Parts: sequence; structure tokens; C-alpha cells
Amino acid sequence: MSEINIPVTGPGSQPAEIDSALPDILELPSGMDTYQTPSLPEPEEVVALGAAKRCLTQLAARLDAHGLTDDAAAAIDLTGLDAANRQLIDQVLGEGEVSIRFDGTVQARIQESVLAGVWRVRWVDASGQVSKDGIEIGAIPALVVDQTFAGAVPRVDAEFPELPDGVLNAPALLTEVNDKIETPAADGRAHVINLTLLPQTEQDLAFLSECLGQGSVSVLSRGYGNCRISSTNTRHVWWVQYFNSQDKNILNTLEITSVPEVACAAPEDIRDSASRLHEILEVYQ
Repeated sequence: MSEINIPVTGPGSQPAEIDSALPDILELPSGMDTYQTPSLPEPEEVVALGAAKRCLTQLAARLDAHGLTDDAAAAIDLTGLDAANRQLIDQVLGEGEVSIRFDGTVQARIQESVLAGVWRVRWVDASGQVSKDGIEIGAIPALVVDQTFAGAVPRVDAEFPELPDGVLNAPALLTEVNDKIETPAADGRAHVINLTLLPQTEQDLAFLSECLGQGSVSVLSRGYGNCRISSTNTRHVWWVQYFNSQDKNILNTLEITSVPEVACAAPEDIRDSASRLHEILEVYQ
């Protein structure tokens, strides 16, 4: 079977007129990301940065309590910190594997830190300026869970009096999407439609994208290669594409779930983050 890729932006993509039918999503970086201890200033250089150190100590305590108390998930507000204190927090947290762009009911730019499950969440105004800055702990920030599909349609309109030329298999897949939205798995697991293994024309893929609509959230997960995730305008339907380290599209799927698992931090990784943060903070005690 010949390989069929959904049109994407970047090396090896389809021509521009095909790309225009697809969501505008984050540009892919290359390479593999692994945990590295952040490069930190010497203790004597941060003596005056008590506010940042208090926030980091509070973060460590909430990581220890994560999953045990509701308070552990509460955001830590950094909005009032001055530039020097915020810089120390930036240095300690660094930038991890997952970046999220939220352009829905509000606008936010979210970056996972090098500590899995610790998220820097920045709300931005219409001019792109940061209006609120904070840290959240969890598998994924609450904004993504609660607001991604706030304005989405509950199901796809699967009545097509006439199909565009070249559209063959997309209508059957949209019927499957509707069925899985209405009857989710009892165990909460995602329903995955593997488009790479199915016979799809370019017109099928463009038609799927048009019918599902463009959502408000773009996620980029970097690790062994890259994973690009886009919400659609259809409730709980995500377009998930996997790329190798050469940015070649190797797997193209639709996932019906609240949030794709690949974007979420695992509980055991969050526990590891607590240990790592305590090790970092020992330098400043």
C-alpha cells in the first residue's frame, strides 16, 4: 500500500493549496529531548531572591502532596514577581517536552518544564502581552481539560447530499466518529482511528479536516521524534500526527478522548519531578 500523509507544514509537505485546508498548527522542531539538570546560578547570586525561592519551596510541597489533596493542584501565581525572581524560576524549571497554544475562550501559552507535570501557564491579552503568569501541577493544565471543547459542536454533520470529487472513505469515518463520541469507552480509553493504515485520498483527508473543523488548541510533544496534536471543532476529537527525528510523518490518527495521552504527564513522572526539585533546592538551603 502506498503511503498517504495528511498535508502538513514543513519538509516533505503537500503543496500550499492542499495545506490551506488544514489547521494552522505549531512548527515542528527536530531532535530528541531528554531530562537535563537545569543550569543554575550560584547560591550567593540569589540571596535576595526570596520570593522566587518561596514559590519553588511551595511548588515542591505541592508536588509531594500531588494526588493526595485538592490543594496540590492549585495554581501558584507568579504575576506579581519582579523580573529577577521570575528569571530564577525560569532557570530552575527550564523547558520540557510539551508546548501548548490555547486560542479559545481565552488565550494562553503553556510550556511544560523539565520537571514532568509542572506547567508554566501564561495568559496573554489581544496584543500578545502576558496578563497572568502561573505554575500548575498535573497531567495536563486544567484550562486544556475544561475549555478546549467549550464552543465545539457535539457531533459531525454526516449528511452529505453530494460529495466533492475524490472523496471516497471519509463519510464512513465520520459516521464512526459520531458513534464513538456518543458512546465512549466505559474505561475512558481513547478510540483511535489510524488513518495511515486506511485507504485515504488527499481529498478524503481534506474533507475530514473541513468537516471536523479547526479547534482552539495546538500541542507539540517532543521526545523520540515529535508529536503534533490539534483539537478540532468537534467535541473530543483530536488530530494526532507522529513524526520521526527527520520530521517524516510516520503515523496519522484521529483520537476521540478528552485529552490525548501522549500530551499528558504520567503519575510516576510527576513523583520523579518532586524528587528532582528537592535535589535542586538543596543547593539553596
